[in-house]
Amino acid sequence: MASPPQGDMPSAGLIDYAATLDCVHCGLCLPDCPTYQETGRETSSPRGRIYLMRGVAEGRIPLDSQVVEETYFCLACRACESACPAGVRYGHLIESMRAEIDARGARPRTTRFFQRLVLRHLIGSPWMLRAAFGALRFYQRRGLQRLLRASGLLRLLPPLARAERMLPPLPDPFRAPLVIPAEGHRRGRVAFFSGCLMPELFEPVHTATVEVLTRNGFEVAVPRNQRCCGALHLHSGDPVGAERLMRKNCRVFPLDNFDAVITNSAGCGAALKEYPNEIAPKVRDICEWLHEVGLRPPQGAVPMRVAYDDPCHLLHGQRVAEAPRAILSAIPGLELFDLPGARDCCGAAGIYNLTHADMADTLLARKIAALRDTRPDAIATGNPGCLLQIGSGVRAANLDIEVVHPVQLLARAYACEEKHGFPHDPPEAAQR
Repeated sequence: MASPPQGDMPSAGLIDYAATLDCVHCGLCLPDCPTYQETGRETSSPRGRIYLMRGVAEGRIPLDSQVVEETYFCLACRACESACPAGVRYGHLIESMRAEIDARGARPRTTRFFQRLVLRHLIGSPWMLRAAFGALRFYQRRGLQRLLRASGLLRLLPPLARAERMLPPLPDPFRAPLVIPAEGHRRGRVAFFSGCLMPELFEPVHTATVEVLTRNGFEVAVPRNQRCCGALHLHSGDPVGAERLMRKNCRVFPLDNFDAVITNSAGCGAALKEYPNEIAPKVRDICEWLHEVGLRPPQGAVPMRVAYDDPCHLLHGQRVAEAPRAILSAIPGLELFDLPGARDCCGAAGIYNLTHADMADTLLARKIAALRDTRPDAIATGNPGCLLQIGSGVRAANLDIEVVHPVQLLARAYACEEKHGFPHDPPEAAQR
């Protein structure tokens, strides 16, 4: 059936019908789609899913369980966007389709209820999130985790057992002062978007980010009352929840006071850069920003073999590939190489590794096999989901490989030069 002309577009609800027409079904995305590569099903490919979206919008295809399943079977890794010569906004399309599914009540009520409960009332609420992670720290540090695992009770609830296995040892939470002054020559002032899960799960990454920024001459402000960026809400079909968080974040970032809004989470950065407001143009990934303004080259050596793995939403969502590699390559003593399959998704994809465990494990197994073959001292990647996913795989495989954010290695190099008494002030070449 021929698509109707754009002036005669059907009433497509929340599906962006006009955007589906950008796809010419050339198939160049197929080699880059993880679910198509594993299944060989056309409906599990980007063009196949766009065909389903278009059919639902036109009323030719019912919004049934198969359509819902294929829509949520997608990782939303956006690798197809990098491959697409027509510039199809696939990430936007899959989010609009999921929003339509939820608006029509096409998913089971219990699934929708629990996802909304977790995303809106836990992830979206800073005090609830802090309380939950406080309880988890108590659970880990008082030996309750060891007792529960030994009891075998977790086997009765496989999804909970999987989530519990993925939980890394929790550090103390990140609670930075509101303003951290620049060290040495002051080059500017930036705001730090700390996010929702990162302060609770990855305090060392946040601490390293602030240290690296101040070492490079930037005053760092951490605005109060920040909220989740809304990426998880958009991916799950809840644009209303995402918009509420977006409006709250816009109120707490007075952009006239900052040169940039810095994030160290690829997923958060991609969502923030796509906000339909004034924040988006100022958002920068930490590696992207340092590469853009000129890194103060560290003088302390970090003698390690490091494999780099691209986070999907940094590579495909933000189109940032060179900057992390350049930052890591600037560290003396560090031997950098790309992990085989560095551009491929690890299977984390927000909460995909909880909702589609089999596919997530299949994709993770590729990464673990590549790590076994190459045996680096560390693997560096710039997204919390990837750090959790790859970290869980490394622990399960008993590999002696550190899983780190690139900025942690840079901070380590600066700490080494501090130990040896190198000066703090950036050289003139980095002050541009």
